[in-house]
Amino acid sequence: MRKIFNIKKIALVAIGAAAITSCTNDWLDVNDSPNDPFAENVSPTNILAAAQTSAYGTQVTTMNQLGNVYMYNWGTNVNAFAGGYSEEYALTLTTDFYSGIWNGLFNRIGNFQEIINSDFENYENHKGIAKIMKVYYYQYLVDVYGDVPYSEAFQRTDNLSPKYDDQKDVYFSLIEEIDEGVELINNATSETVLVGSEDVVYNGIMTNWITFANTVKLKMLIRMSSKAETDGELAQFLNEQFISLQGADFVTSDVTINPGYAQDNDRQNPFYAQHFNVEGAETQTNRFRRAGDYAVNFMNGTLTGVADPRLSQIYAPIGGSVVGVLQGADDSNAPETISAIGPGLLRSDAQDGVILLASTSYFLQAEAAFRGYLSGDAESLFNAGVTSSFEYYDLDPSTYLTISQGVDEISWGGSANKIEAIMTQKWIATNGINALESWIDYTRTGYPEIPLALTASNTKRPNKLLYPTSELVANSANVPSQTQQSAFNEFIFWDPEN
Repeated sequence: MRKIFNIKKIALVAIGAAAITSCTNDWLDVNDSPNDPFAENVSPTNILAAAQTSAYGTQVTTMNQLGNVYMYNWGTNVNAFAGGYSEEYALTLTTDFYSGIWNGLFNRIGNFQEIINSDFENYENHKGIAKIMKVYYYQYLVDVYGDVPYSEAFQRTDNLSPKYDDQKDVYFSLIEEIDEGVELINNATSETVLVGSEDVVYNGIMTNWITFANTVKLKMLIRMSSKAETDGELAQFLNEQFISLQGADFVTSDVTINPGYAQDNDRQNPFYAQHFNVEGAETQTNRFRRAGDYAVNFMNGTLTGVADPRLSQIYAPIGGSVVGVLQGADDSNAPETISAIGPGLLRSDAQDGVILLASTSYFLQAEAAFRGYLSGDAESLFNAGVTSSFEYYDLDPSTYLTISQGVDEISWGGSANKIEAIMTQKWIATNGINALESWIDYTRTGYPEIPLALTASNTKRPNKLLYPTSELVANSANVPSQTQQSAFNEFIFWDPEN
């Protein structure tokens, strides 16, 4: 097992901060003491593991939950709990709704920025990794909120009220920054400090970081591809950027993180810890979260005619069958027992965390090939994505691939709309793991077509979230004006409806 890092001591504010006063001024708690263990006195070696670990914590908890509820993967145990996910179901947004995404990501990204800004010499590899990870998480801020602080962000007390930058400009700058990260790694010299076990993602294998960077860049370009169909300027930009990815290597194995997760206090995998404590007793969250009816019916063959073996890994069977609950139902119209989160997602306290699935990489490549941006056989890449998703659960995909041939939405050959097929299989693959991806894809493409909850008060899902209260208080002069309807009436720049 990898070395366990004492996250509490080296994580800077990534884990230790109790409050956030603006998106950029609390990410590092610096004072003037020469004995201060933070800031310039901490080398990138001592920051990296904590930066990676804390950022993943936001991804797999707050971000993952929103995606799973919005995309009908999760429901609630209405037989034991009253209410729950009521705001998500109703589609009522406030400035406190999932504010942990904004607050968590800005704090965590700030730790990567500290590595990038470090005055320690010969840390090109560490800085390259930090740039790549910064871009990976910054993209989500734009995807979920739109305009965000970027050019004036992370200046500490030099600027406590950073301006908001245009979201498209931020995206373009992030693509430049990921190229810079790769360049730093490629230009490392014999004097460059080697990356070792402090890298709890790739353990210092720098070629893997370049592959990951290529995949992150691909993900960003594909985000813009739907809009590029009607936006000539964006189409030209994508064509230029895809030149650098021709023949590039992309992720073929799940990108995982493990700083030494274990069955011990403060050392559990954060997703597993939401469901079971160190004694193995189930938490209230585990008793509360249940299988969403639509996802269950889609995968058990009710809606497609094809039973998907992944179903009993994603959700826990009851008497041999997985049972879901309608979102917005109550105990008067729900099954007596409802399936919980399954064994394929909850393996052990020490299980690896998943930053990016290999299946996601293959589906991105399939879409790029289908749209004509990359060479390669789109159908083969699509099937590789399905296969990789099955392999995540140690399942053999051959029977499923055979019987699903010709079936709309889940197979390549049977789907007239190839984008719908890709989005549908990506929705299944990210279920419970990184489901925010499927909500963003849904916003971008409209697929898969997922019903709303029984208690929905809007006719469609939001396109974005509202800026949080923390920003309205600390950076009110710069926060773009918004109303509750802004989440539904405004669009992220890559949205074709924009």
